[in-house]
Amino acid sequence: MFRSRDLFIIGLLFIVAVLHTYGFSLDVHKADRSDLHLGVDAVVVIISFAGIGYLMWENHRKRQEIEALNTQLHHSHARISDLHKKLQQASRGYVEVIHEQLEAWELSPTEKEVALLLLKGLSFDEIAGIRNTKEKTVRQQAIAIYRKSGLNGRHEFAAWFFEDFLG
Repeated sequence: MFRSRDLFIIGLLFIVAVLHTYGFSLDVHKADRSDLHLGVDAVVVIISFAGIGYLMWENHRKRQEIEALNTQLHHSHARISDLHKKLQQASRGYVEVIHEQLEAWELSPTEKEVALLLLKGLSFDEIAGIRNTKEKTVRQQAIAIYRKSGLNGRHEFAAWFFEDFLG
């Protein structure tokens, strides 16, 4: 498929080539023709048709490149979609593991909520804002979480859940 600009240029070049071919054929039949003039006309005709051929070949080559890139893009989208689905499945499974562990530590529902927000990396102030409570309350809940889990602070708490990912 040609773009309109390509068609316009090929069309112009074709018209020039046809006109020069017509002029060349008229000149060949003239008795007072100049060999230099005939040679120049012949070269112009050849270059014109060669230009048309080159533009058509280049357009075809570009179309093939675009089709190959579209195919690659389609495959990449499919791979990304598959990976996204796998990541979602893994994430759901990992969330279940986190909830099971929070249950095993016998955290209260409020402590579980705070623990999940801590794992997301939120500060005590941010958690207090989300939960409409005071930062001091969140800090006390975090201390209870660390005590029940047997871990020493936020970093150790987060590391306990994520260290298996690092292998």
